[in-house]
Amino acid sequence: MDHDKTGCEAPPEGPILCITNCGFFGSAATMNMCSKCHKDMMLKQEQAGLVASSIGNIMNGSSSSSGNEPAIATSVDVSVNSIEPKIIPAQPLVASGSEESDEAKPKDGPKRCSNCNKRVGLTGFNCRCGNLFCSVHRYSDKHNCPFDYHTAARDAIAKANPAVKVEKLDKI
Repeated sequence: MDHDKTGCEAPPEGPILCITNCGFFGSAATMNMCSKCHKDMMLKQEQAGLVASSIGNIMNGSSSSSGNEPAIATSVDVSVNSIEPKIIPAQPLVASGSEESDEAKPKDGPKRCSNCNKRVGLTGFNCRCGNLFCSVHRYSDKHNCPFDYHTAARDAIAKANPAVKVEKLDKI
């Protein structure tokens, strides 16, 4: 076959590994780098070009914006302080006193109805009064709920429907 007529070149003898030794294969189109390494290199070049142009603008006193900003022509000393790692002491897994562990840790036992003490598990109903009830005692009249539903409903309606007052009606 003639490769000159079709415009194709013969493939290289074997695959070329990326020159950054990342383990992937590179190509001649990406300067013998894999696509990720080539993309990273191009981003670094763009960032370096932007930094160089911005420093050049500051040093020359020219600004790319409206020109109302004062030009600073001083050298900038950037010092990088090393950050020392903080050591956080680990808390002991076993508490020394039984009183402290009971107060800090909420009760993880089975969930029970507040009225009849029946085990409810996942089927318990939380009331607005803050207690948990079984299916028999879930209604407010069955467990003598102290929550005031009438006041809560009035407040919700008042909040949802604010009074609309027009200034024209007052003048007429």
